[in-house]
Amino acid sequence: MSPAPPLVSTAWLADHAGAVKVVDATFFLPGQGDAEASFRAAHIAGAVRFDIDAIADRKSPLPHMLPSPEAFAEAVGALGVSSADHVVAYGGAGPRAWWMFRAMGHDRVSVLDGGLAKWMAEGRPTEAGEPPPPVPADFTARFRPELVRDFDQVRAALEAGRPVLDARPAPRFAGAAPEPREGLRSGHMPGALSLPSGDLFAADGTFRSEEELAALLHAAGYDGSGPAIATCGSGVTACMIALALARQGRWDAAVYDGSWSEWGARADAPVATG
Repeated sequence: MSPAPPLVSTAWLADHAGAVKVVDATFFLPGQGDAEASFRAAHIAGAVRFDIDAIADRKSPLPHMLPSPEAFAEAVGALGVSSADHVVAYGGAGPRAWWMFRAMGHDRVSVLDGGLAKWMAEGRPTEAGEPPPPVPADFTARFRPELVRDFDQVRAALEAGRPVLDARPAPRFAGAAPEPREGLRSGHMPGALSLPSGDLFAADGTFRSEEELAALLHAAGYDGSGPAIATCGSGVTACMIALALARQGRWDAAVYDGSWSEWGARADAPVATG
């Protein structure tokens, strides 16, 4: 079965209401908002809360690392998501949820283009408060290790000259702005390419066209000739690059799950600035 399209429009979701599982993956950087409160204030009617900090490896000291397949299956099954469902994710970590489902072998997953803001601007139905408990469903996870990279794999890729695309804002990549998480050095991995995630979006919050994304990837230094690794601050906005690459037909993009939260904290990790 072919993968679901990486993006679906608000009109498409309205037409398929009730036939898909909608997950709210609202996410904020530390100190910038309360995702749970945001969900309770307003969410798409029928959506369930997909908390990337809860659906995570709780034993890791790094933020929201990918959980085991068994833990992921248990968590999303408890949300009422089955292996047969087409999942539509939205919110700041919508692309992260998309990538997590794909990494767990589930290809029937898309991201809502424009998210909740566009949905609400069009006057489409929302709900507030705590939704009723979902009916548990059976979900089977089939882990795809090729979509995930760790520290050693990323270091080897950089040393071999393979493309590693960094989604952090340009000032953070250059080392001119501090990291939002304490204890991390500023700068970037030597040899990494800068592609700020904000550049991937139009003014209305929708993803840029495939042609515009291709131009951005080319300008960043990625020629499209091989699989890329996406990285960022903590593995969230990196998934936006992975989604952009999927729209270019590159479904093989991997995400460095630890990202700068791991690299920037390790004394044995080289760091470049400028």
